[in-house]
Amino acid sequence: MGKIVSILLLANLFFIPQTFSEGTDRQKLVIAVQPTSTSEQLTSQAKELEQFLEKKLGLEVEIKFPTSYAGVVEALRFGHADLAFMGAWPAELARVRAGAEIVLAEVREVIIDDKKTEAPYYFSYWVVRKDSPYQSLKELEGKKVAFPSPLSTSGYVAPLAKLVELNLITRKEGVAEPKTFFGEVYFAGGYAQAWEALKSGQVDAAIIAGDVPEPLYREVLENTRILEKQGPIPSHAVVAGKDLEEPLRTNVVTALIELGQPEYQSLMRKFISGIFIKFEPATAKHSESLSEMLDETGLQFEEKKS
Repeated sequence: MGKIVSILLLANLFFIPQTFSEGTDRQKLVIAVQPTSTSEQLTSQAKELEQFLEKKLGLEVEIKFPTSYAGVVEALRFGHADLAFMGAWPAELARVRAGAEIVLAEVREVIIDDKKTEAPYYFSYWVVRKDSPYQSLKELEGKKVAFPSPLSTSGYVAPLAKLVELNLITRKEGVAEPKTFFGEVYFAGGYAQAWEALKSGQVDAAIIAGDVPEPLYREVLENTRILEKQGPIPSHAVVAGKDLEEPLRTNVVTALIELGQPEYQSLMRKFISGIFIKFEPATAKHSESLSEMLDETGLQFEEKKS
């Protein structure tokens, strides 16, 4: 989910006196967000967003922080939350398991191939060093590879789906298993770490994605060869629970979109992410490609307990 939770910091900056409370008897709106910082920071940020939305919507707003993505999904499923900020994979999980709807997609400044663009999707790439003898993924059988994280949509789900598409890996107990093809699978902890492993020769191939910081992306692409490209991969999303009624459903979406107005872009980039552009209404196809990838791989989102 990156820094999307930091949208909370913007709330007090934009006071708009108009409210959207007409037509609903609801007294409270509950939003679930997975925590990404300390409880002290979250409490302060939550109050700011609550105040902003209360002014816009004319009813009480409460921000909750389940301890995991699974907790956010369950909150939506059982009606304990009306709305949630989520990454692409958990958002798809909420759609399938909780009957939730992806209502907003994050538009970001990403790089697709060599072109910087603004889009609610991006791609990732299998890469090898320029001096590598390997010319295709098929030639990497028995070799060492680095994935950034087993919970990464662009860094694990998408590249694994590409291997399934090419019939290079098989399923083990219903789930695509990279170790059935590669000799060693290494989870580096991030794209920068995966690149360091490839650059130093610890692995034979790695993944890079078009939503990483541009300097990192450019450095990797200038020193590697692309073997395969996979995507489109959907960006982060705002998800609405099945019980969030109209007109409040539309009014909440409208309020969040207003925070992405061009004049606020520099602040949005500071508090949300360095590549944030805006939120836009999500189409029915926003998570279609991800849904197909998950079907192909059989992957399940499993958070490890610390």
